Amino acid sequence: QVQLVESGGGLVQAGGSLRLSCAASGRTFSIYAMAWFRQAPGKEREFVSAISRSGGSTDYADSVKGRFTISRDNAKNTVDLQMSSLKPEDTAVYYCAARQTLLEITMTTGYTYWGQGTQVTVSS
Repeated sequence: QVQLVESGGGLVQAGGSLRLSCAASGRTFSIYAMAWFRQAPGKEREFVSAISRSGGSTDYADSVKGRFTISRDNAKNTVDLQMSSLKPEDTAVYYCAARQTLLEITMTTGYTYWGQGTQVTVSS
């Protein structure tokens, strides 16, 4: 029902910033709760941040709280993740995810649509 494409990954030094974007297809973007996940080498995919359907609520993993900011623009069908004060441990492939919901809430699990991922590498 929705296709997701991430962009904006790259190489950045520790302490730097990077902005990831996720472009979604379709005309029903507003019915999806959205999230960012990441997967580092040898590790399971982990939750990073989520945003509710209208953008009214956001949620962050403790490891990124205060450093990352998630936002969405339903008119443009996009979700962004602004990452600041990056650390080497932030290095991972970052994935955009979507989940249909009737509720204006953030969700940390149950995502069924995924982008292809974009690599973020933070050097020390």
